[in-house]
Amino acid sequence: MNSSRTEADEPAKTTAEEDIRAASDQFYNALEEMANGDASSMADIWSHEDDVTTMHPIGGREEGWEAVNGSWEGVAAACTNGTVTHTDQVIRVTGDLAYELCTESASVTFAGEPVSLEGRATNVYRKENGEWKIVHHHADLNAEFAEKVANMGA
Repeated sequence: MNSSRTEADEPAKTTAEEDIRAASDQFYNALEEMANGDASSMADIWSHEDDVTTMHPIGGREEGWEAVNGSWEGVAAACTNGTVTHTDQVIRVTGDLAYELCTESASVTFAGEPVSLEGRATNVYRKENGEWKIVHHHADLNAEFAEKVANMGA
């Protein structure tokens, strides 16, 4: 067999993948809380470093924990009655970095209007002090949702 992996590597890989699945569940639980008006749980799963980034379905890009957190809090302030799920999950782990591909689905009342979203997402995790933290979230752009957000201040 010409593989660089050995059977001894498999339990560590499985454990790391399970840890990422748990971190992903924590993120999507926090995302659902955000869709119900409370973004405070995002602070538990996100890295607070200056190199974190996000690209939301509303467009734009945030860099650094303060900007990323502010984006979650801003959207949460206008959200109620939200549900968020993720499916088609693929996880890859390499050392202290991992990424997840999935499909996100959300239904939320945003600024009094119902919004439904479905799109692809990529989440990047980094192990910090023994815990997996998100360092990047990228979701497909949703033009309708982006327009609703842009028109909020109009």
